[in-house]
Amino acid sequence: MNYSTASNRLFAIFYFLFPILPLLSALSPSPAFAADTIPIPQPAAILALLHKGHPRLLASSNDFSHLKAQFASNTELESWHKDIQSKAEQIITAQPSRYEIPDGLRLLATSRRVVDRIYILGLLYKLDGQQRCADRAWKELEAAANFPDWNTRHFLDTAEMTHAFAIGYDWFYEAWTPDQRSRVEHAMIEKGLKPALSLYRERRYWTRMKHNWNQVCNGGIGMGALALAEVEPQICGEILHDALESIQLAMAEFAPDGAWKEGPGYWNYATSYNVIFLAGLQSALGTDFGLSQFAGFSDTGLFPIYLTGPLGRTFNYADGGDREIRAPQMFWLARRFERPVFAGYERQVAAPAPLDLLWSVPGETTPKSVRLPLDKYFRGAEVAIFRSEWGNPKALFAGFKAGDNKANHSHLDLGSFVFDAQGARWVIDLGSDDYNLPGYFGAQRWNYYRLRAEGQNTLVLDPSPSPDQDPAASTRIIRFQSNPDRAFAIADLTPAYKKSAQKVWRGLALLDRDKLVVQDEIQSQKPADLWWFMHTPAAIKVEKDGRAAILQQAGARLRASILSPETAQFQIMDANPLPESPHPEKQARNDNIRKLAIHLPDIKETRLTVLLFPLTKEAKPSPQKLTLTDLSKW
Repeated sequence: MNYSTASNRLFAIFYFLFPILPLLSALSPSPAFAADTIPIPQPAAILALLHKGHPRLLASSNDFSHLKAQFASNTELESWHKDIQSKAEQIITAQPSRYEIPDGLRLLATSRRVVDRIYILGLLYKLDGQQRCADRAWKELEAAANFPDWNTRHFLDTAEMTHAFAIGYDWFYEAWTPDQRSRVEHAMIEKGLKPALSLYRERRYWTRMKHNWNQVCNGGIGMGALALAEVEPQICGEILHDALESIQLAMAEFAPDGAWKEGPGYWNYATSYNVIFLAGLQSALGTDFGLSQFAGFSDTGLFPIYLTGPLGRTFNYADGGDREIRAPQMFWLARRFERPVFAGYERQVAAPAPLDLLWSVPGETTPKSVRLPLDKYFRGAEVAIFRSEWGNPKALFAGFKAGDNKANHSHLDLGSFVFDAQGARWVIDLGSDDYNLPGYFGAQRWNYYRLRAEGQNTLVLDPSPSPDQDPAASTRIIRFQSNPDRAFAIADLTPAYKKSAQKVWRGLALLDRDKLVVQDEIQSQKPADLWWFMHTPAAIKVEKDGRAAILQQAGARLRASILSPETAQFQIMDANPLPESPHPEKQARNDNIRKLAIHLPDIKETRLTVLLFPLTKEAKPSPQKLTLTDLSKW
């Protein structure tokens, strides 16, 4: 059956069929969270669609049987199956998870461990019928059911634990006694669903958010409601209605191009639960109520593809590391939107996880094979990506961003960039610091080096203890162009520096697919103190005149040259705060990282242009001659 056609047909007939259904007063939802993009049926109408029996979350009995039947002819799936069997053996001999909040705030590591264990044991139980998997899963859930709570003060923990219990309840349903099922039901209702219901009714906390918390909490709690819909129809019906409304606030953020303002790491977290919820709705109710048709969602699989460089490292802006993204939801997105290149991405990095097996799509489709453009501008998140070619680990790759400093998990990184070439990352994003640092998500956030502009690969104007970009600034890429020999993006960063300058523009250009130009144009009515920073793990040697530097790492070399102004010189600095900046204790040490820096004091107007040119073994480190033009003429 075609997913889109079936889903749309069901969605279209709701309002013809379901007004005749009697509605329980207890199922009447509260006022909507926002002006809904997609109207949601009343709770009783939602529950009327429920597929009775178990399993119904993410897969039916037939789906599991079909998957198992493929092992004989699909060596890849069989290999993944054996890998998961090996993981299950480790779980079976491990102790059940314990109630642990090591940082004083989060039970999240425990919740995630329970999720992982239940998926692994559950998948093997459905495929192989091993009772010992069911027995070990029961021990895991029994232990968590006896926790004093699921840490509702940090509701991600609650939602993920509810998700684990939902899968366990559904996939092991026939393996457990009525008493065991009752204990799981009670824990889910009291520790997960009821606390969530209170928040839905009060329209507060994550129910009103537009970032990953929304999708994780709605997704985890929504799965719990789908699992127990017959057991507690009043609670579950109301929760499903409200979750379907609330999640639209976050899904609207995918528009228009599928990008995510929180960066690729939190894209993974947000979309994983977004997709799990949509897949659960489809399998349990036969429809996702049109949610998968939100603008940008069909393209969101392009985001990790483009933001992953040739080394498998991402352009990790905001709070996130640069490790490769493992995202089983890419298989689901590939199926849903008939985009095999999404599946090709996950196939290259799959660990695998149980959902890789469940959602796997055959084929070896790559960006190169489908001729994806080399460059991409993601509107909304205001991110531009450039590369010299697909599929070559030594290719050039640059990621550049403008965007909104108010976005969740954002750093003061407007104008920042990363750069890969010759099998190395030359310009790095340091990533996040310790979330448990004092005020990390509060008033002290902009005191920490890694979160400040000076800790990015961007500009600092008039250093001071205050935030070195406006934390409320929202900026855009005002021009983007992609041609075979010249691709560029220009960002108007003026709002980020409005206290010091009347104009701040930055342009990034990949020329001839073998060199990168970074050009800044600054205008100020009064003299400003300008710093240009670029963080690198490479060894740096600045030439005598200060106009060029040779960077070297892992046998590769990169030449950095200042093309303008004539007075500018490079210097090497440690990746530490400027003297004027805050120096909070316990923030991360950036050992083995250096900054290539340029300092221009007392400037009113300048054009600062830097060329980054990878050197091959044959190339001599001679200056590159380029014709310089204003950004307005690029």
